[in-house]
Amino acid sequence: MAANSEPMHVSINVPEVKLSSTSGHRKMPVIGLGSAVDNIDESAMKSAVLESIKLGYRHFDTASLYGTERALGEAIAEALKLGLVASREELFITTKLWCSDAHRDLVVPALKKSLKTLQIEYVDLYLIHWPMSAKPSEKLRNDIPEEDLVPLDYNGVWEAMEECQRHGLTKSIGVSNFSPKKIETILAFATIPPTVNQVEMNPAWQQRKLVEFCKSKSIIVTAFSPLGAVGSSWGTNQVMNNEALKQIAAAHGKTVAQVCLRWIIEQGATAAVKSFNKERLKENLEIFDWALTDDDHDKIRQIPQRRMMPRDDFIIPHGPFKTPEDLWDE
Repeated sequence: MAANSEPMHVSINVPEVKLSSTSGHRKMPVIGLGSAVDNIDESAMKSAVLESIKLGYRHFDTASLYGTERALGEAIAEALKLGLVASREELFITTKLWCSDAHRDLVVPALKKSLKTLQIEYVDLYLIHWPMSAKPSEKLRNDIPEEDLVPLDYNGVWEAMEECQRHGLTKSIGVSNFSPKKIETILAFATIPPTVNQVEMNPAWQQRKLVEFCKSKSIIVTAFSPLGAVGSSWGTNQVMNNEALKQIAAAHGKTVAQVCLRWIIEQGATAAVKSFNKERLKENLEIFDWALTDDDHDKIRQIPQRRMMPRDDFIIPHGPFKTPEDLWDE
């Protein structure tokens, strides 16, 4: 081998889970690459996506709000051109409906817009990003003005989500940041039930009741911020700096990140984990050939629990959520 030649990539086979109400019996890889970032560096993101595909990633998670759909779409096109994957069908792409588009007549156009940005004909999973709507707006904003927050029309919006699946714009549909009570509202009338609920989940916010509820309804839980989103504006170091997790990691010769991701997989959940660092991308997939012990699980159960993303900005006296209980049903 020449001194300057790159070593061959060893691609890791990522296990998949069956989705309950999907077109074409689609399966979802249990680890996906997340793309929610504070400041978008499209070049760095494209490089990370290409590198991750070489390593074995096949699931990519984005959202119209993130502003990363274009870079992801360009990276997918490049990966196909380079032959890193044989076809689009080998990839699993998730995107999300933002609150200002969460209106009966805006859902299908919003997904079509995302597909155009992604340069693909369908996504594998389309999620309602939050259980509320906002007044329609050309500009998507995370900091929605108080006066623009409005209740979600569950029936109308979910019917439009089902339409997206029936028309082949998405293979499956689901929700994000929904409590069991809010999922029950959809299940009461849905023809196609949600297949996935993507929520904040990590050893410092374990979501045990929600995970059990979703299992009972054949809904897959996907964890966002599985490592606590350290380094981001919404993140916390409570996960990566946790002493119990450090001890477990040392005992297994693993990193804290690997312990967190392994723990999520062992809960029967899946994870969208963000990293643009080549070594960490690789490490985050090296979680399938070992297991946590019962003692490890006991230690993790004892970690103090605190929600990282309470979204207090959504809780206002005249809005759809007047108290935290209205939003989270806890």
